[in-house]
Amino acid sequence: MRNIRLKLAYDGTNYHGFQRQIKSVGPTVQGTLETVWAKLVEEEVTLAMAGRTDAGVHASGQIVNFMTSARIPEEKIPKAFNSLLPRDIRILEAKCVPHEFNARWSAKWKRYDYLIDNKPIPDIFKRLYTSHVPVPLNVAQMQEAACYLEGCHNFKTFAAAGGDSKRFERTIYRCQVKEEENRLVRVSCVGDGFLYHMVRIIVGTLMDVGKGRIFPQQIPEIIASQDRTQARMIAQAQGLTLVHVNYTDEGPFEVFNDLI
Repeated sequence: MRNIRLKLAYDGTNYHGFQRQIKSVGPTVQGTLETVWAKLVEEEVTLAMAGRTDAGVHASGQIVNFMTSARIPEEKIPKAFNSLLPRDIRILEAKCVPHEFNARWSAKWKRYDYLIDNKPIPDIFKRLYTSHVPVPLNVAQMQEAACYLEGCHNFKTFAAAGGDSKRFERTIYRCQVKEEENRLVRVSCVGDGFLYHMVRIIVGTLMDVGKGRIFPQQIPEIIASQDRTQARMIAQAQGLTLVHVNYTDEGPFEVFNDLI
């Protein structure tokens, strides 16, 4: 038996999230991958995933792993997979890893990016990958608020109902808000783990700051309240992308220069 680690990218628009669903609610990324592998080698496998992205959420660096007895060489796995996968899912890399490796539990940190189209009229070519906010956002205020989210906190305020986490302490190494070209605002969240809908709730809260509904100085009070009603807005799914999952001792600032 080999433990195979895959790096993949997908457009989540047409999927009901990454994780396979018990009830048939529509296609999922996990279900699609497992079905294709069964067609390739006539073997049923169960994927472990680094992040269970929601319906409509994208990934450019998702990681999964699975145990297999198939003999297909690891260097040929991406081409074999991609020959049968729909065009909105691509396997970027396949590696044989130690048996104890688990895509979720072995991860040291993850990076998510959220894109906001802040123009009065949305860019139709970015509509599947951004959330449109026509009201001008105060990016400087949003960045000030984001700094309060960095560090180790109890993030219960930013966890939606329905998650399976028993503890709510997480460490955010970097929460950054930047305005890029064409009034595109990027929110980057890097942390050791994220609760159910946590990044989207953080972004929704930062949007409220950008609109002047919340002052940056209120963020510590909102965190300390551990009251979900204090951070009510959940940003739309399509603006969110899982960018990177790290398994080495390299820190976020060593991997990404844009976070410095």
